[in-house]
Amino acid sequence: MNPLQQHCLDVTRRHFLRDCGVGLGKIALGGLLTNSLAGRVLGASGNTINPLAPRQPHFAGKAKRVIHLFMAGAPSQLELFDNKPELAKLEGKPLPPSVIGGQRYAFIRPDAAVLGPRFKFAKHGQSGAELSEMLPHLAKVVDDICLIRSVHTDQFNHAPAQIFFNTGFSQPGRPSIGSWALYGLGAETQNLPAFVVMSTGSGLSGGSALWSSGFLPTLYTGVRFRNQGPPILNVNSPAGVDAKLQRDTLDLVGALNRRRLSADGDPEIATRIASYEMAFQLQSSAPELMDLKSESKETLELYGCDPDKPSFARACLLARRMIERGVRFVNIYHEGWDAHSDVAGNVKSNTATTDKASAALVMDLKRLGLLDDTLVVWGGEFGRTPMVESNSALGRSQGRDHHPQAYTIWMAGGGIKRGFSYGATDDLGFHVVENPVHVHDLQATILHSLGFDHEKLTYHHAGRDFRLTDVHGKVIKDILS
Repeated sequence: MNPLQQHCLDVTRRHFLRDCGVGLGKIALGGLLTNSLAGRVLGASGNTINPLAPRQPHFAGKAKRVIHLFMAGAPSQLELFDNKPELAKLEGKPLPPSVIGGQRYAFIRPDAAVLGPRFKFAKHGQSGAELSEMLPHLAKVVDDICLIRSVHTDQFNHAPAQIFFNTGFSQPGRPSIGSWALYGLGAETQNLPAFVVMSTGSGLSGGSALWSSGFLPTLYTGVRFRNQGPPILNVNSPAGVDAKLQRDTLDLVGALNRRRLSADGDPEIATRIASYEMAFQLQSSAPELMDLKSESKETLELYGCDPDKPSFARACLLARRMIERGVRFVNIYHEGWDAHSDVAGNVKSNTATTDKASAALVMDLKRLGLLDDTLVVWGGEFGRTPMVESNSALGRSQGRDHHPQAYTIWMAGGGIKRGFSYGATDDLGFHVVENPVHVHDLQATILHSLGFDHEKLTYHHAGRDFRLTDVHGKVIKDILS
């Protein structure tokens, strides 16, 4: 059993022995601390030990770190990745009832007319992968990515679908993928958070549940960086507080916290200790990280990044700088893909913001020799319907509704095949017909790339062992290099 799991069982037993009047609490404490989180936080001399020290996975994974580019709102696969000429032929006519089956939609009727692809497609690279004309930059790296056109999910609405993709469950309260990665691998940096979250766009339906540590200790929660100013509020010292005063204050607070930790063994106290130390380190490491003016003109142009303005491009470049400095998991959430109206305009706007920087990230990682052991994941929470959404009462026209049955994501690096396309949908882009990939399968594959058997990376909570993939999921072995 993992030491953290053992600790959660031991805390209750130790508190019972200490408080029941039997007098065995102190006798049990020494042995219990050996296998608990407190045992890793407090060394023999009473000094703090890093509870996020690097740990070995189940086997040697190809990836050491992950950059997850989450396209919140659900991009239209039919305008970007999954070319369906048959839809153009049927435009204006309803799909056959046999195709739709019993599927119900929130904003369109099942007999809604078909909407053909709004953009042209062409084949690119040696792999010959088809991409939309809206992805000219991704076309340049198509031989470095793996397109998965057969993804499907259980969730139909944004918040539960976003939470489901990020945590394996549709409701808040479960650990995110980044938290599981940190829990399993530990951290490689002492100067930055090991799990960093950035957000660009208009807002997230799933909120902070997307990067929460759930029932894991909060030590494993993602740290959200702001787009402007100091990356974390109050990271700078207030006026009149010099470095010595701050260090002395931190040492005093740390001593008090360690004293309480030795008595209670509460992992949240260990989180508090680590958080105070991290905040102190961030005062010097964060400004250096965020100063993109040290990057060359060529690199800034590659990403399309203005170092002084918040943008998706700036976030992608920061993500590269973070993994160079030992950050384990980076989430970039780009919101705004929810195309209930004017799907063509929505895709144009969002690809203008994301296409160049996403491709640049792959190019840059490859140039620096980091792509082989960095896994990049790009995609949203579900797809869009082949049928049109038009509603004059809501002011909507030429849009597409939510479609959980089939959509596309792409992955690159970290042991994933390059220049490879996997899975297929029917001629109308409605159902998966070849190599279906469930969201749990993607999660299992991400963990596999990091060196974990997703069935064995577990945490004991509420009387049973939990895992990211719940009781589902299988590694997509065909896309592994």
